[in-house]
Amino acid sequence: MSSKNMIEAKNLTKHFERKIALSSLSFTIKQGELVALIGPSGAGKTTLLNSITGLVPITGGDLLIDGKPLSAYKKGKIFAKKVGVIRQQFDLIGPLAVIHNVLAGKLSEWGTFKSLFSLLVPQEKELALKALERVGLHDKAYEITSTLSGGEQQRVAMARLMVQKPEVILADEPVASLDPARADDILSMLTKIVTEENQTLITSLHSVEYARKYFTRIISIKNGEVFFDLPTEQVTDDHLAELYQIKSGGTI
Repeated sequence: MSSKNMIEAKNLTKHFERKIALSSLSFTIKQGELVALIGPSGAGKTTLLNSITGLVPITGGDLLIDGKPLSAYKKGKIFAKKVGVIRQQFDLIGPLAVIHNVLAGKLSEWGTFKSLFSLLVPQEKELALKALERVGLHDKAYEITSTLSGGEQQRVAMARLMVQKPEVILADEPVASLDPARADDILSMLTKIVTEENQTLITSLHSVEYARKYFTRIISIKNGEVFFDLPTEQVTDDHLAELYQIKSGGTI
């Protein structure tokens, strides 16, 4: 594993009017790490991920991506090679064929003409087909995306990220809308691909079970602050009970 720091948060703060969403939050994530973000609803997990993508501007503190301030990434093409996002809602265009949604991972590199022409004649088709094969959807390339199941659509979103090839992948509750069997499939596939590509993965999860099963490090957030930040094997049931304020005899 490389020792390069991919994400550095230093006293990160975010206020929404009178609400403090993030409060002096600090951590460092290295290249190749598989990090799960856990914590109660409203703890600040999504706000943190949206801050890293630049969707939510921070109020205070410093945020570095691969050693550079987030503000230094002004060109979409450069930032797209650093950070990619996969969400619970998949962010796909339902009426389009699967292959077009996968090739959307190239839009930051292509000009307007090539992007539009690709809707008629898919450009770099072999790249998209190879990505779809890795996620088990090679035979679905020309099907309308909205006709696929939720699990299949999330795999299309993963294939799109493989075409984009960012160094860091942020996954915001990527399996929240899937049944347990599909969720296991997606997380198993996602962590396998990320490990093979030596990418960095940061995933917000409601499920502690999935965090323990698929991730090497767990950062817990409570009231906008880091509650604990530990290698997965060091996270105890007592840590989790305190995080979620579960009384003795309760379940996680």
